[in-house]
Formats: sequence, C-alpha cells, structure tokens
Amino acid sequence: MVLKTSVEVELKVNGSLRKAKVNVYTTLAELLREKFGLTGTKLGCNRGECGACTVVMDGKPVYSCMVLAVDADGSEVLTVEGLSAGEGLHPLQKLFIEHDALQCGYCTPGFLMSLTALFQSREKITLEDIKHSVAGVVCRCGAHPNILRAAAEYAGLR
Repeated sequence: MVLKTSVEVELKVNGSLRKAKVNVYTTLAELLREKFGLTGTKLGCNRGECGACTVVMDGKPVYSCMVLAVDADGSEVLTVEGLSAGEGLHPLQKLFIEHDALQCGYCTPGFLMSLTALFQSREKITLEDIKHSVAGVVCRCGAHPNILRAAAEYAGLR
C-alpha cells in the first residue's frame, strides 16, 4: 500500500480560486501564509489557543492552525487581506484605528475575522454577541475594551 504524502487542494480565497500542492499535514494557516503569501493570518500559538490565525471559512470563524489544508479543499476562505476594497480599509478596520483597538497588532486579524463572521451571520447584533464572538482571541496587550468599543460602534450600538 502506498500512502499519499501530498495532494492538490483548491480553495476560493478572498474571492479568487487558488490551487496548491500541499503535504497532507499542512495546515490552512501554513497554506495561506507560505503558499499564497497571505501573511495577515498570524501564527501565534499554532495550537488553537490564541485565535490570531482566525479566518472565515464557509461563513464561520475557524482557527486556521487547527484546520488541515486538505480539509479546507473546496471551501471559501476570507482572510484579513480580503476585507478591504482595493487600497481602502474596511469600515471595521477604520474603527479599530479610531478606537485605538490595537497595540502590537498581532492579534488584530483574529479579532477582525471573528467579528466579520459575526456581522455576516446576522443583522441584529448585541454587545453579548460581540463579546462571545471574540472570546476565543487573546490580546496580551490589553486592547479588549477598545476592541469592544470599535465593534459596538460598527454594530450601531454606540
């Protein structure tokens, strides 16, 4: 019996169809960063604990370090690079800047993508929804209050 060690995967990433040959143990985070050059997806803990690598896959936020690229085959993936329209920032990104909702910025893509998944999932958002959606992302700098303020303003709660 011969085991396959590499396979070809095809995903729709930020609206574009992308293909790559990957080792069967390659994670989605590694595929996005190393093969597709989308380094906005951060590898923090690489074990599903910090949330810095969160992307939206098929409408749901996922830790991309915990998803094998082969399991993402055929999926639609949105990364932080896909939020902006051309050179302009997404309104949520602008609010992060206005509310000083980032310090070192390493966790910021994870927060943005978790919130994006929430805002895409329903129209009426509560502060509790926002808190729940970002509960899996860790900011060691302490920007959580400002992140919540920026998200609340985006949701029309302020």
